[in-house]
Amino acid sequence: MGVGRRMQKQGAPEPLSEEHFANLKRKKGIPADDPRGAEVPRTKKQRTSRAEIRALKSSAEAKAKAAAARQPKVAIGAKKALPASKNGKPRPKKDEDEEMNDEFDASALDGIDGSDDDMDAGKLGDDFLDSDDSVYDSDQGANTKEKFVFSDDEDDDEEERDEKLTAANIEGLSRKLDQEREDEETANAAELREDAALQTNIDGDKPDVLGEDDEEDDLVTKTKKLLAPDLQMLRTRITDSIRVLEDFSKLAEEGRSRAEYTNQLLKDFCAYYGYNEYLAEKLINLFPAREAFAFFEANETARPIVIRTNTLRTHRRDLAQALINRGVTLEPVGKWSKVGLQIFDSNVPLGATPEYLAGHYILQAASSFLPVMALCPQENERVLDMAAAPGGKTTHMAALMKNTGVIFANDPSKARSKGLIGNIHRLGARNTVVCNYDAREFPRVLGGFDRVLLDAPCSGTGVIAKDPSVKTNKDEKDFMVLPHTQKQLLLAAIDSVNHASKTGGYVVYSTCSVTIEENEQVVAYALSRRPNVKLVETGLPFGKEGFTHYMGKDFHPSLKLTRRFYPHLYNVDGFYVAKFQKIGPTPANAVRAPGGLDSNKVAKTASAAAGDDEVVDKTPVTEEGEEPTDDFAAFDDEEDQDYITRAKRNAMRRRGLDPKALNRVAKKAPEATEATDSKDTSEPKDVESKKVEPKEPKKAESKKVESKEAPKAEPKKAEAKKEAKKAEPKEAKKAEPKEAKKVEAKEVKKAKKTKKTEKK
Repeated sequence: MGVGRRMQKQGAPEPLSEEHFANLKRKKGIPADDPRGAEVPRTKKQRTSRAEIRALKSSAEAKAKAAAARQPKVAIGAKKALPASKNGKPRPKKDEDEEMNDEFDASALDGIDGSDDDMDAGKLGDDFLDSDDSVYDSDQGANTKEKFVFSDDEDDDEEERDEKLTAANIEGLSRKLDQEREDEETANAAELREDAALQTNIDGDKPDVLGEDDEEDDLVTKTKKLLAPDLQMLRTRITDSIRVLEDFSKLAEEGRSRAEYTNQLLKDFCAYYGYNEYLAEKLINLFPAREAFAFFEANETARPIVIRTNTLRTHRRDLAQALINRGVTLEPVGKWSKVGLQIFDSNVPLGATPEYLAGHYILQAASSFLPVMALCPQENERVLDMAAAPGGKTTHMAALMKNTGVIFANDPSKARSKGLIGNIHRLGARNTVVCNYDAREFPRVLGGFDRVLLDAPCSGTGVIAKDPSVKTNKDEKDFMVLPHTQKQLLLAAIDSVNHASKTGGYVVYSTCSVTIEENEQVVAYALSRRPNVKLVETGLPFGKEGFTHYMGKDFHPSLKLTRRFYPHLYNVDGFYVAKFQKIGPTPANAVRAPGGLDSNKVAKTASAAAGDDEVVDKTPVTEEGEEPTDDFAAFDDEEDQDYITRAKRNAMRRRGLDPKALNRVAKKAPEATEATDSKDTSEPKDVESKKVEPKEPKKAESKKVESKEAPKAEPKKAEAKKEAKKAEPKEAKKAEPKEAKKVEAKEVKKAKKTKKTEKK
């Protein structure tokens, strides 16, 4: 083993100097001369001996008495001098070394030599030779109650706090306090001047937001487009633009209009947040400049995760305790909801816990609670959910109804209906019927509901935090097609409600969008086309009122009853809720939603339907005395027969049977009907033959002649009957094959049509 690293670095110890031996002699009491002829200056870590301290005390007392004699008498209220001890000497003060350093300079200590320590020489033993200056005598601490200082590197604040006021240092302390007060005043004045300068800069200087109007070269503009934007510069320019728009008269540059600043703010929003110009302009027009900035900023952060307690299986308190035991950090959503829980942190995946699989909760956004709360379904009612997938609102209604009544959960997408069915089974909703129709058909398919919920398909401008692709993939065409579909769906929902319901007659229209075209304009259209409905209070405890004036458009004053929800105000997704009440039957001359479509037209998309021109109602209004006939929810037997036959064929295919057997049964049915018809038609022929063949005798003949010819006419009648019976089957046999061929051709055409529709 070689030499360690410490031994390599440490080296040999230094030789002992003569000064060390001289110090040892002094401590023992033996006189020693200074080898260099001068006293070595003391270091910070060396401490004065007790003899030196006593000598310094006596000199300090003499100087203090002389100073007190020269000073005038202290006024009343000043501190008295410290009383003397029993032996006539003043009591020791705390931090004696520090006071001596303040009163005396280093020259006062130079005159002390080793002769002063002679009186203590007898007290030291031989074993004290090896001790050094750092040894502390415990008797010293017992006899004197002064505070022992372990190092000279104490804070100035502690020194000032421990320093006592005496007649000797009163002047110095007062000067020190005055100096500190002056320093504080100058610092405060400087800070005030800085704040004033900053405030004058905000108020007076006009920010240069628009820049110069000099035309740049094409090469410069192209290079700027290729380079990434400076986000810090964009953000400062956005804040400056907002500040100018809020106080335009003072901060705007001369010759600049408000529209120029607004356009610059729009471009900066598009560059900073990544929106297209069309959508950004729509959103900016909804708010003031600063609130628009807050809305765009809120869309960049995700909303908190929220779960809804399924009260059909558990209580919120029990669910919260179970999840907390699994390491989930949560709290209630708010006072407005009794079933919502907000999740902050989770050690387990929320979609795979035993509680989730058992149906105790469902992951659902807080804003999705609002339409169901506004609809407020009651027990034993018939309720329709026109766009039910994935089932959050449907199961919420089932929980509020306590599994009573009937809920028809409809969704036009078969793929989404599978997830809807799964959630209904998992959450234990037993009063729900799932159907797969175009919601615009529902007035013809089924009607007479107590309440209808329409969560219409929309652009999703309220959930940009969930789907950032909305920023770029929505254009002008989307805001023309979607409102058209929403208007049709809302009219169908109104027509599906029973106005005579004792407990209901309500329709709730909701979207996850914040644009006017999909919300207020759709509601205003429904009010104009259906005079038998009115807007009522939603019953929601929070939310902003709907618009009644927007960009030069005026809406009905009752639109104040609708509610808007924004992410930057309530920390929920952007949402819109309106509640209607149907107060009468639908007028006969009302423009109806396109319902009762053919089976071939069911699969058409909403965009294709939106391409048709809007139907304008030009029929005259009925008089007050006339009662309009309400044919809403009427049945179409032919269409129902098509649905029935199609369902039978599908059922036979599932069982492994041949669906063509239905065609054979259908062929036999018309043959039987034809046979009965032929019998019915043969009877009038017999009557006719009976009427035609017997000839009336002439009036001129006598009664005797009639009596003779009567027995001859009877055999002729019998012969006519036999001939008619022989002719009837021949005619029926000729007519049957022709009619059967026609029926078969019709059935073949129907079968082809049904096959096409099934393929679609």
